[in-house]
Amino acid sequence: MRFLRENPDEVLLRFGEHVQLVAVTVALGILIGVPLGILVTKVRWLQRPVLLATGVLYTVPSLALFAVLIPYTGIGRGTAVVALVVYSLLVIVRNTVAGIEGVAPLTLDAARGMGMTGGQRLRLVELPLALPVILAGVRLATVATIGTATIAAAIGAGGLGRIIFDGMDRLDSDRIAAGAVPAAALALLADWSLGRLGRAFWHGGESASGGE
Repeated sequence: MRFLRENPDEVLLRFGEHVQLVAVTVALGILIGVPLGILVTKVRWLQRPVLLATGVLYTVPSLALFAVLIPYTGIGRGTAVVALVVYSLLVIVRNTVAGIEGVAPLTLDAARGMGMTGGQRLRLVELPLALPVILAGVRLATVATIGTATIAAAIGAGGLGRIIFDGMDRLDSDRIAAGAVPAAALALLADWSLGRLGRAFWHGGESASGGE
């Protein structure tokens, strides 16, 4: 592709910005979403309002959410990260809840019979068994974030979306493709890598259960 051949430094710069934006977003999404998912499985009355709130926020169009946040967080990467974290929370929280609630009651009864406290059951039994489902949520959130992050270039967050928007302004299809193709490749790579990781944990959990 002409633009990639003539401007490799710019594409690499924007690719690095995109990866950084996605990595920060997903890391924060995990740090917030997983504990929140654990909390609502233990405090049942919180589950419905939390899932409802994350679901409603997920339906807000990205540009509208950026516009709402700009007066408080300004224009740039900070606003993009906040908005992208909000979008990632729904799937991460829901998968955390599904994973923990999917642990077999007999397994929990056996843990209680061994004298484990609630914290020990969570740390040693529930979270390890729920990990493949949680990782599936992280996988979905990562792929979605890679796509949505391209729109964040509209508020000065950089990334591959900057190349795409520049191409749209100039009606330059080569420039648009130079931003879109690496973004698609990054999404496919992230999906494949996290899928492999999830299957490794899933088979590892099955092996451990079989050994027991």
